Amino acid sequence: MCGRYVSPDQAAIERAWHIGGHHSNPFKRRFNVAPTTLVPLIRHPAEAGELELLEARWGFVPRWWKTEKLPRHTFNARSEDAASKPVWKEAYLAGRCLIPAEGWYEWKTVRRPDWTTGKVGAAKQPYFIHRADRKLVCFAGLMSVWGELQAPTCAILTRAAAPSVADVHDRMPVVLPDAAIEPWLDPALKTTEAVAAVIRSAQTEFEHYPVSSKLNTAKEDTPELIEPLAQDS
Repeated sequence: MCGRYVSPDQAAIERAWHIGGHHSNPFKRRFNVAPTTLVPLIRHPAEAGELELLEARWGFVPRWWKTEKLPRHTFNARSEDAASKPVWKEAYLAGRCLIPAEGWYEWKTVRRPDWTTGKVGAAKQPYFIHRADRKLVCFAGLMSVWGELQAPTCAILTRAAAPSVADVHDRMPVVLPDAAIEPWLDPALKTTEAVAAVIRSAQTEFEHYPVSSKLNTAKEDTPELIEPLAQDS
């Protein structure tokens, strides 16, 4: 899964994907993005020739959703079955988007001593996962414009973890290589087989290191969160 990530600021996104600036209230760099918050995403509107950068709720709500209570746990979509699940299948073919990031976090269960009691127990250690060159990445996303409010919402597609990160967690986001970005956003890509083929081209080589447990508090949002944890911490 992907439950927290680092979001670049608007200028970095525009430079990386050659998008013109159109926002009077630019997106800020964020170090602890959590589900249900507003996040930047990139899409290719069917009626326009250039990419569009906009803001969407991270927590997918299908276009046809009628209930006042919004669906839960729709911030991730499993790529293995998104084409067949009612909540995702429309967006899988016609609502694909990109969610830009610097990297993401996962938690690994580790054994850690409690120096007060002298006992050793299980603890959750957060890790930051990123490209070796620290360049920005794009998560494959699904987008929906929900209801009368025309509110954009999104989810991150996930896959089984690649060997480079499997020692931290068994799932990871689908991270698209540069060559896959244009096909992923192409409105002409209309078959589940073709979409699945793009997903199979996902990047697999990443690096990771442990970071501060301050990340566990969703309100924390400082550069310190992506600093490597000191060996004696």
